[in-house]
Amino acid sequence: MSFAEELKAQLEIPVIASPMFIISNPRLVAEQCKNGIVGSFPTLNARPAEILEQWLEQLTTELAEYKAANPDKKVAPFAVNQIVHHSNDRLEHDLEVCARFEVPIMITSLRAPHNAVKVAHSYGGKIFHDVISVRHAEKAIEAGVDGLILVCAGAGGHAGTLSPFALVSEIRKFYDGPIALSGSITQGKQILAAEAMGADFAYMGTRFIATHEANADEAYKEMIVDSSATDVIYSSLFTGVHGNYLRGSIVRAGLDPDNLPEADKSAMSFDSDKSKAWRDIWGAGQGVGGIGEVTSTAEVIAELKRDYLEARQRLLG
Repeated sequence: MSFAEELKAQLEIPVIASPMFIISNPRLVAEQCKNGIVGSFPTLNARPAEILEQWLEQLTTELAEYKAANPDKKVAPFAVNQIVHHSNDRLEHDLEVCARFEVPIMITSLRAPHNAVKVAHSYGGKIFHDVISVRHAEKAIEAGVDGLILVCAGAGGHAGTLSPFALVSEIRKFYDGPIALSGSITQGKQILAAEAMGADFAYMGTRFIATHEANADEAYKEMIVDSSATDVIYSSLFTGVHGNYLRGSIVRAGLDPDNLPEADKSAMSFDSDKSKAWRDIWGAGQGVGGIGEVTSTAEVIAELKRDYLEARQRLLG
């Protein structure tokens, strides 16, 4: 059985929840996993660095106990996100801690993850890597990753500009491994569409911001509910890498969302001790228009599953 098949067998629906800066925490991740999708968080959300061990202990214990108490339920594995960039001064520490807890899946971003692959494979873990282009995909494959995450146009946070139709098609010409597809996916029928295009999983973040468990300001959650695709601005100003952000949060920061300067990519920084100048600039994907209320993670996943199964049944006639 392939890795993609093995992972799908552990899930209620083929979804990997993306790791969101500040927002993703053990409470959200645990609920995602208990309800049958891969939950994830960035290691840099656990601050200071010593907190990471506590989070991993909490998650592994809670999920093991839940699985033992609910043997008939599909309890998904969790993932952590490692920023593979020279300014991330915690990378080696975080990799060591993840290896000690044998984290099932690591999601790597921004640079070819050679060392992360070596660490994960040393204990049988798997690596998915974020890519926005064929060139990035080729580098990740050369590094030995187990799967690719295609971050396409319309995705929340750091996102590419290519259509998912184009990127999936081009990468499938030379890669038959697991693919997770990101970009404006907020509904169950869109998960099915991702599979129909050639992906194995949908990669979803924005849909889980408007949940009770997400570590997001209530005003942020309400802005997600009240926004549509035209309220999402693509800019490099806030991190040095292009990403999608809510217009309303940019206005609240005293900036003109229609006249934002470009940032110098060389200034990109993921220094864990550096204060975040743009903490209140809120990321979101173009799929915000498909989110109608703030609810629980369990209810979101149940709705996604119903919509996914109904869409599949309609296509089967």
